[in-house]
Amino acid sequence: MSSDTAGEFAFLESLTTELSSKDLLFPTSLSVTLKIRQALSDPDVPTERAARLMGAEPVLSAQILRLANSAAYNNGGASTTDLRVAVTRLGFGMVRNVALAVGMKQLVQTKSSAESPALLNGLWNRSIRVAALSFVMARKMTRLHPDTAMIAGLLHDVGKFYILARAHSFTDVFVDQSALWGIIDGWHLTIGAVILETWEVSEEIRIAVLEHRDLERKHRGPPDITDVVLAANILDAHHHIDREPIIHWDHLPPALILLGLNKEVGDALMVDAKEELDLIFQALS
Repeated sequence: MSSDTAGEFAFLESLTTELSSKDLLFPTSLSVTLKIRQALSDPDVPTERAARLMGAEPVLSAQILRLANSAAYNNGGASTTDLRVAVTRLGFGMVRNVALAVGMKQLVQTKSSAESPALLNGLWNRSIRVAALSFVMARKMTRLHPDTAMIAGLLHDVGKFYILARAHSFTDVFVDQSALWGIIDGWHLTIGAVILETWEVSEEIRIAVLEHRDLERKHRGPPDITDVVLAANILDAHHHIDREPIIHWDHLPPALILLGLNKEVGDALMVDAKEELDLIFQALS
C-alpha cells in the first residue's frame, strides 16, 4: 500500500469513526450559533430573551442588525441598533435561517489548506443560491413551507464542508486534489445526513440532504422538500456552472415533472424571481 493510499485510508477511517460514534468535530462558534437557533425554535420564547441570546454571538448580532436595517425590512427608513427591534422586523423564521447561515459560514471559514478560499466561497455561494431557489420554488410551485425548503437548500452540501474542514489534518495526504474530491463525492451525502441528525434537524430535511442527487427518485403524492432541493440544485447548476449539463431537458427527472418544471419554466422563474432571489441571497450571505 502506497503512503498516499494509506493516508487516504486513515482519513476515511477517521470519518467512519466520527460517523459511527456521532462524535463530529465543529468549531466552537458554530456550536454556539446552533444552540441559539435551537432556542429560537420555540415560537413562545420572548423577544427579549431571543435578543439576549443573539447578543452573545457578535457575528450573528451584526448580521441580524444589517438585515433588519436593509431596504427590504426597513420600510420606515429609521435604522436600529436594538436587537429586539431587529427580531420583530425579521420574524423568528428568518432569524433562525440567518443563525444557521452564520453557523454554516463559520464552518466554511474554518482554516484549511485542503482547498483554496475561493473554492470554498464558491461552494458557499452555491449553497445560498440553492437555498434561495428552494424558497422561491416551494412558495410558487408547492404547498410546502418555504422556510423549510430554504433550510434544506442551504444545508444540501453541508457534508462537503465538513469533509474539507476535517481534511485540514491530512493536508500531506491530499496533494492530489482528485483523491480528496473522490472521497467528497462518495461520502458527503451520508455525512451530511449524520450531521443534521446530530443537530436535531427534522427528518424531511435530512432526507433532502441524503437524496438530493438521486435524479431517478420517485414517490407517491405531491412534491416534497427533496423534490424542491433536487430541482433547485439542477436549476442552479444549469445557470451557473460552466460544464456539461447534469440534466438533459428532454429526459426530465421525476422531481421536475412533479413540480411542472421544464427548461422554459425554469428560465422564466430565474427572470421573474430575480429580485426575490437577490434579497434572499443578501439575507444569507
